[in-house]
Amino acid sequence: MSKIEWNEKTFAKFSYLGDVRISKDGKQIAYVLTKANLKDNKYENTIVIEDKSGVRKFIENASMPRFSPSGTKMSFVRPNEEKKTSELWLIDLRSMSAKKLMETKNILNVSWSSDDRRLLITGFKRREDEDFIFEDDVPVWFDNKGFFDGEKTTFWIYDTEGEEILDEFTADKFSSGIWHGEEIIYNVPHREDNKPQFFKFYDIYRYKDGESEKIFEKVSFTAIDSNGKEVLLIGKPKKEKLSEHDYLYLWNGREIRSLTERFVYNNWDGKLDAEGNVYFLSPREGRVSLYKLSEDELIPIVDENAWVMGFDVSNDGKVVLLKQTDTKLSEVFLWDGELKQITDYNGPILAKLKTRPIKHFRFKSLDLELDGWYIKPDIKEGEKAPVIVFVHGGPKGMYGYYFKYEMQLMADKGYYIVFVNPRGSNGYDEDFALRVLERTGLEDFQDIMNGIEEFFKLEPQADRGRVGITGISYGGFMTNWALTQSDLFKAGISENGISYWLTSYAFSDIGLWFDKEVIGDNPLENENYKKLSPLFYAQNVKAPILIIHSLEDYRCPLDQSVMFYHVLKDLGKEAYIAIFRKGAHGHSIRGSPRHRAKRYKLFMEFFERKLKRYEEGFDVEKILKEEKKEEK
Repeated sequence: MSKIEWNEKTFAKFSYLGDVRISKDGKQIAYVLTKANLKDNKYENTIVIEDKSGVRKFIENASMPRFSPSGTKMSFVRPNEEKKTSELWLIDLRSMSAKKLMETKNILNVSWSSDDRRLLITGFKRREDEDFIFEDDVPVWFDNKGFFDGEKTTFWIYDTEGEEILDEFTADKFSSGIWHGEEIIYNVPHREDNKPQFFKFYDIYRYKDGESEKIFEKVSFTAIDSNGKEVLLIGKPKKEKLSEHDYLYLWNGREIRSLTERFVYNNWDGKLDAEGNVYFLSPREGRVSLYKLSEDELIPIVDENAWVMGFDVSNDGKVVLLKQTDTKLSEVFLWDGELKQITDYNGPILAKLKTRPIKHFRFKSLDLELDGWYIKPDIKEGEKAPVIVFVHGGPKGMYGYYFKYEMQLMADKGYYIVFVNPRGSNGYDEDFALRVLERTGLEDFQDIMNGIEEFFKLEPQADRGRVGITGISYGGFMTNWALTQSDLFKAGISENGISYWLTSYAFSDIGLWFDKEVIGDNPLENENYKKLSPLFYAQNVKAPILIIHSLEDYRCPLDQSVMFYHVLKDLGKEAYIAIFRKGAHGHSIRGSPRHRAKRYKLFMEFFERKLKRYEEGFDVEKILKEEKKEEK
């Protein structure tokens, strides 16, 4: 059997599954199958519908599958690339005949009412003046959304048979809604002094027959699901810090009952079945587990070294889910008391590629016991291999048992891969997550360094003289910070990171609240904004650094990387910057296929030159010429 080589284009051979759904009667499942088309530089989405007999039906160029309550119909969304709009379609699953219902600028979500006829469509509207943007609210922009320009969330109640909008109402941006029987329950960011309290406090309303009634004010949870009798809430009654954990609660119209606080770990998502059983995701020490809570009995559905990337539940408690591990990409599984794998899209490709499992270790760092992992490359006895340290985003991100392309790619190229969950990470108790606040770069950096030291004890073939570091977002900040604080690292790739917290506070889409929590209040006076900024330690950098950023990143805006690059160059340091013209903060996984391939190529070549060949300079012209030759 011929093998496939790991390189910058291997990712395009994989199938990516998402938005998994199950019909209310549990007899059909649906999901979106995405392929990266490098030749045409686009992603191709297909909705796949499967029944119990294994028969598959396909809807091309479509996403957002939503079964009607009877399971005989499905709504879906199709992009109109020429008009740059979204089309809402309806398909009869018995005949597979479809009709277009409506076309609008932006559709965020679609859900069915219980009558098999009406849809709740959530979208948004902006001023859309062709010459200028006007704003009297903060922030002026948001990552992956662009400038708000007076944005309002719009809710439409739509009749799929009469093909008419029956009702329409608006709310503040970042509002969301669900059906609850004949009512709409919708969440609106709470405002104080006319400033929105995004993601921390909400007001919750019920809407029926053109009338809105506020049912909760200034709470830190939102309504996410309903079975017509009870509403499932996620968050907390009231948060002091955004970084606190989210838990699940049930509201029966009279009182709120806590469900998951007693389990300590954070919750990512939750759903209800018709009987009132609750299903939820929980990140736990490098795993993302899925549980069923039936009254007081906690039933594990997936509680192993894996990540559940999404799930849905039928009325009778069947669960469809996406599961991936460190060596296998997401596939569809069905749980009906037992877990059964439904798809194997990536099996044949992975059989031709060598994937390397991660090895877990525990280590002591200051006052904590922490989790670390590493991947060992193929290495001959007596030889040594270079090391790349990865730092996750966040700081409330998490590493663990999921498939990370860059790690497998670089391990195949002969590098040890090391990564840890420092304090501040997700997947542990709430106190663990809060320990990094106003101390970013201090003890959390020591945790990373102590994890590296423990790794060296475990792997004597790891070459201490050839250690690189990389990360995105908070990981980019930590890469910048590491190169200013330690001589251990001989090369770094910093992606979409932070170098100066003060401009991040003022410029980032979430800086007005996130930075004030992570770095401290009173940014114009607080010494932390300078003390914890890599920019002011740039003179300490000895290792070559490649800075990668995307132009449309509003989360960690481009100024962060350009400032650091300019100052490093002015100090005579070896620094390079690659700015991708398109792509938001998550461009590393959501950029166009060619964009991603070029990023992987830069990533591989920089570490190859700096940790293996010890070459001076970084000739990107040579890389681009090689790529053009390959394309021919």
